[in-house]
Amino acid sequence: MHDAYEPVPILEKLPLQIDCLAAWGTNRFEVTLEKSNKNFSKKIQQLYVVSQYKILVSLLENNIHVHDLLTFQQITVLSKAKGATLFTCDLQQTSTGEERLRMCVAVKKKLQLYYWKDREFHELQGDFSAPDIPKSMAWCENSICVGFKRDYYLIRMDGRGSLKELFPTGKQLEPLVTPLADGKVAVGQDDLTVVLNEEGVCTQKCALNWTDIPIAMEHQPPYIIAVLPRYVEIRTFEPRLLVQSVELQRPRFITSAGPNIVYVASNHFVWRLVPVSIATQIRQLLQDKQFELALQLAMKDDSDGDKKQQINHIQNLYAFNLFCQKRFDDSMQVFAKLGTELEKAHLALIDYLTQKRSHLVKQLNDSDPSTTSPLMEGTPTIKSRKKLLQIIDTTLLKCYLHTNVAMVSPLLRLENNHCHIEESEYVLKKAHKYSELIILYEKKGLHQKALQVLLDQSTKANSPLKGHERTVQYLQRLGKGHRTVRL
Repeated sequence: MHDAYEPVPILEKLPLQIDCLAAWGTNRFEVTLEKSNKNFSKKIQQLYVVSQYKILVSLLENNIHVHDLLTFQQITVLSKAKGATLFTCDLQQTSTGEERLRMCVAVKKKLQLYYWKDREFHELQGDFSAPDIPKSMAWCENSICVGFKRDYYLIRMDGRGSLKELFPTGKQLEPLVTPLADGKVAVGQDDLTVVLNEEGVCTQKCALNWTDIPIAMEHQPPYIIAVLPRYVEIRTFEPRLLVQSVELQRPRFITSAGPNIVYVASNHFVWRLVPVSIATQIRQLLQDKQFELALQLAMKDDSDGDKKQQINHIQNLYAFNLFCQKRFDDSMQVFAKLGTELEKAHLALIDYLTQKRSHLVKQLNDSDPSTTSPLMEGTPTIKSRKKLLQIIDTTLLKCYLHTNVAMVSPLLRLENNHCHIEESEYVLKKAHKYSELIILYEKKGLHQKALQVLLDQSTKANSPLKGHERTVQYLQRLGKGHRTVRL
């Protein structure tokens, strides 16, 4: 765990109870009471700010009201939505780059769809019937995920309102659907949360498991923040981590005014969750060997002038950490998975490993051979230099197979070659590099295996080892000391 946010009190001991929360604006901390507006004298059930259109959408007295965001003067009321109990909005980016506001309103067991144009809402398409009264819902691309008392459904915006039953809400019978920044939705089932796409398909291998049942959630990539009954919990979807727990007095609501501007409220308090600087977070994550999350933060950090260099540094740390765990194939895929051009990544890795290898070979004859250092700062220290050389040489072999096959034979012929036998054997066979495989066997003293490969390849028409000439040469090199092998 590390500190991703710091809670800062914004409002304390308010004389009136907070019923809902919405935010917009800049990154300022000054708090002033701008005005008190009698247009909201009744209990507000729900608020949504659309700063792009300078409007405030509210559910007031079971109807949808729209007010000017700056003056709070009422713009319109949706007469058709009388009896509304819930609404959800979605700001959609069109193919032309324009922003389009859509809204879904729940009126009893009906769903009404609207879009915003010319300072009023217009019907988007006909009403849809729902199996029950919606209790929580959110847009999910061209679908709406709806939570009812007992079950979740996905409703497609296909003109027919096609229904897809998902799964039960859980023992608590309190659904929670939260829109995510990438167009998906996070859906709660008791203390679990899963991520669904617009087809209703789960996109994560495992559900998030909270320490209590979330009341509300907010997505601030790479973090998902949940309000629990006694505190606020911060986690990540990928990798699946518990990042931080923030103790607050009976939190109930959470909202954001954009990236890195998050507010949490109880009945009479408001706190701002101030992000800890990315540089500080990355330092802590590297110490904890949480390289995947460190990479995600580095990629969104625009404050670092050497952003590319920092990303490459963390990539190397991550790859080497996988090497040290003998997860060789995983380590070679790190660069491709992160969107880096694989060949360039391999070449950079070869340069670094070659330098590190040269340094370690020189140290092998030192008076204190037990003294070692990690491959890179932040990776595990391996006590044996020979073990470290084994990791380096095996990795170099894999890199050469991807970038420069001509370098494989010279590496294997080195007198102090430390390639891991089983792993090297596997990758050479996979690449059909049988001549190089024979070099590996010969240098490691595995002559019976080498002769078996020569025998197998001698009868294959397209093999560079066809015939018996290479077998004879191999036996001649063995000399009199290996009569048993020859027999």
